[in-house]
Amino acid sequence: MPVPKKEDWMTIAEEFRQHWNFPNCLGSIDGKHVNIQAPSKSGSLYFNYKGTYSIVLLAVVDARYRFRVVDVGAYGRRSDGGTLASSSSARPCRMADWTSLKTGCCQKQSTWDANPMSLWQMRHSHCRDTSCAHSRVQPLQKEQGIQLPTLRAKMIVENTFGILSAQWRMYRRVIGTSPGNVEKCVKATCVLHNFIRWTAGSPAAERQAPDPVDLQPIRRVGTNNATREAIHVRETLASYFSAEGAVPWQDNVA
Repeated sequence: MPVPKKEDWMTIAEEFRQHWNFPNCLGSIDGKHVNIQAPSKSGSLYFNYKGTYSIVLLAVVDARYRFRVVDVGAYGRRSDGGTLASSSSARPCRMADWTSLKTGCCQKQSTWDANPMSLWQMRHSHCRDTSCAHSRVQPLQKEQGIQLPTLRAKMIVENTFGILSAQWRMYRRVIGTSPGNVEKCVKATCVLHNFIRWTAGSPAAERQAPDPVDLQPIRRVGTNNATREAIHVRETLASYFSAEGAVPWQDNVA
C-alpha cells in the first residue's frame, strides 16, 4: 500500500473539511486486535489486555473510510502508543514536514487518544484530571465544542474497522494459523477493502459545512509531548468549533 504523497495529503485534508467539518486533518488513527491462536512457545508476547491472543492492525484512515497507512504484525501485548512509536509504516506520518502542507485553520492533525497530544496529533479528551493545570486552560464550553468534532473524526477509523469485520468473516473468530500468515491475510483484506471503496464510492452523506475562516498558523516544534504549542493548537480548534466551525445541532448532543 503506497504511502500518500503531498498531493494526496492535501486531498485527504480537504475531504475531512468537506465531509466531517474538521479542518486540516490528515487521518484518523487507531489500532485493532486481530485474534489468533496462541503460537507455541510465544509466552505472553501475543496476550493482550482483553485476555485473548492477537496481532495489531494499526491504521491511518481517510475521510472516506479508506486505509492510507497500515502497520500489521505487532505483538498483542503492546499498547497502541507503543505500536505507533515503533512502526516503520507510520514513520512518514510522524516525520513529515507538515509546515509545507498548511492550507488554513491551523497545523495538520490526526486524531487519536493513545499517544500524548502533539502538534501533529490531537486527542479526543485532553485532560480528565481536574487538578492538572492543563484541564483549566480553556472554558468548559470550548472544551465541549472541540470534543464533538474530534470524536466524530475518531469514529471514522472505528467505523472502518467495523466495515472490515463485516466484509471479512475471519475477523469474527480466532484465526488458527501462524502470525506470519495472519499478517498476509490482514494486509490482503485491507487492500481489497480499499479496492471496493475506490470502485463503489463512499456512502457517506455529503455534509453542508460552512467555509472555514483561516486562522493563524503556529510554529513547528520537534517534540511529541503535550507542549504549550500543542495546547495552543487545541485552544485554537476549540475556538473555531465554537464559532465559525460550529454546526447547528452540536449543542443538542449530550
